[in-house]
Amino acid sequence: MSPPPGIRLSVRDLEISHGDRTLFSGLTFELGTGELATVTGPNGSGKTTLLRTLAGLRLPAAGEAMLDGTPVDVVAHGLTAPMAYQGHSDALKRDLTLAENLRFCEALWGGSANIEALTAELRLTPCLGQRVRHLSAGQRRRAALACLRLKRAALWLLDEPLTNLDTLGAELVNAWISSHLQTGGAAVVATHQPERFAARARLEIGL
Repeated sequence: MSPPPGIRLSVRDLEISHGDRTLFSGLTFELGTGELATVTGPNGSGKTTLLRTLAGLRLPAAGEAMLDGTPVDVVAHGLTAPMAYQGHSDALKRDLTLAENLRFCEALWGGSANIEALTAELRLTPCLGQRVRHLSAGQRRRAALACLRLKRAALWLLDEPLTNLDTLGAELVNAWISSHLQTGGAAVVATHQPERFAARARLEIGL
């Protein structure tokens, strides 16, 4: 699905804490239409926490993150927010089939993608009638990415999107991100494999 036209993420003097520990502070950057930022750093440096903050799922200790001039935690309310966050969890209903999960996401977000074509692209067609609990880790990861495609979002926030994917799956995700940027979207990707995204990344945020 094509994202809404135009997007600008503005981060100013952001400070992120975990308990009594400050993970990082003073983070400032801007990301606009057609631009990709990668977030790198060792485990525990705050990559996931940063993405969750940018998604409006937690508040920073200091500073601000704005999407088109509005705080991200305000933007995040409601099902039509122009951002899509994909974390470590696949967020799928284990007792529903893959087809039921995809139709639920499509109805929830008002999507209109061709589910059959999408699952064929992800090599998941044979799994459509299977309950998610019986899928492999790689199949569940691809299914979660299929759900991501069902939301019309200008800003993608992806936490280690290549985890549990084979070479073909990783190449497909890269192609999706490139297409998303070319059609007016923006993306922030936390990754241990920044070289996979180097050709498209405008900036690398090291934590």
